[in-house]
Amino acid sequence: MASRRRLMGLDPGLRHTGWGIIDVIGTRLVHVANGAVTSRDTDDLARRLRDLHDGIAAVIAEWEPDGAAVEETFVNKNPVSTLKLGQARGVALLVPALNGIPVAEYAPNHIKKSVVGSGHAAKQQIHAMVRILLPGAQIASADAADALAVAICHAHHGGGKAAPGLTAARGSGPRSMGTSQ
Repeated sequence: MASRRRLMGLDPGLRHTGWGIIDVIGTRLVHVANGAVTSRDTDDLARRLRDLHDGIAAVIAEWEPDGAAVEETFVNKNPVSTLKLGQARGVALLVPALNGIPVAEYAPNHIKKSVVGSGHAAKQQIHAMVRILLPGAQIASADAADALAVAICHAHHGGGKAAPGLTAARGSGPRSMGTSQ
């Protein structure tokens, strides 16, 4: 029987940090759960970062991933927004590391190319391909779909210790903060 490796993908954001959990079993990808950790715009920055920390820590405690991957930050036109995104990204990198989970990072174009085949794919194409690769998955939000794409990319690049040519399979499991199958 093929061994199972559970991977977590994180799509960091200060308002919404998407998360997705998949299992890699041999060459198959199985959806486990997905959702988003949120913070309130009205709270101060420290409180918002703590909320992200606590939410990601709760997901890790519930689903116990073996590996994690985080989308790298791209620089946008607003330096304040870029800095805030970088701080949320720091939390997304830190929480798995504090739990002894190895963390990889992937550029947005690398994730797109890995999941869709084109490094300049539109969000709709990525989300459609995530649904194809993880049939039956009830995806909680666009942030969760992006996080699942990060997890799929990680699986395709050795995070899942599986051979090339991963195939999709239906999974089952209990519900969590978000959706699971």
